[in-house]
Amino acid sequence: MEKGYVQIYTGDGKGKTTAALGLALRCAGRGNRVLIVQLMKAMDSGELAPLKQIAGIEVMRVCQTARFSFEWTPEDRARERRNAQEALADIQKRMPIDIDLLILDEALGAISAGVLTEQEVLDVIAGKPDQVEIVLTGRDCPAALKKRADLITEMRPEKHYMTCGVKARKGIEY
Repeated sequence: MEKGYVQIYTGDGKGKTTAALGLALRCAGRGNRVLIVQLMKAMDSGELAPLKQIAGIEVMRVCQTARFSFEWTPEDRARERRNAQEALADIQKRMPIDIDLLILDEALGAISAGVLTEQEVLDVIAGKPDQVEIVLTGRDCPAALKKRADLITEMRPEKHYMTCGVKARKGIEY
């Protein structure tokens, strides 16, 4: 692969993970190796089954607590933090060997929830081999990560059917 950059998909709008998954498909379609690390997502979602069938894409789910992070007990948060730290250690070992595109899905939410620190994510970026592309998704991107990024796309809701009471729909939102 050519030189890798750091991309951030952030904002309050819908589509951050969807954009990252589109990039994963494109990357794997060119024979590259993709690791998608899903933080803060324990519930089943529609992308998991087809992603497992695509050569070159691996999905690692880190979160085990299905409730929202603001409902977590101190034990939940401590467990999720341990899981996230173990995942980051694994990533840092594997990056030079078998990752071309690393997607840290909901990394920004994990920082907000205290599951990861901003510095831990910056350390992953600092340790990336030159050819590895990294994508971070989530709301509330910290300033230091914005400064380090090479590309930032902000998803901004102009109109959303959720404001009219439409609940998350299977196959569309999850």
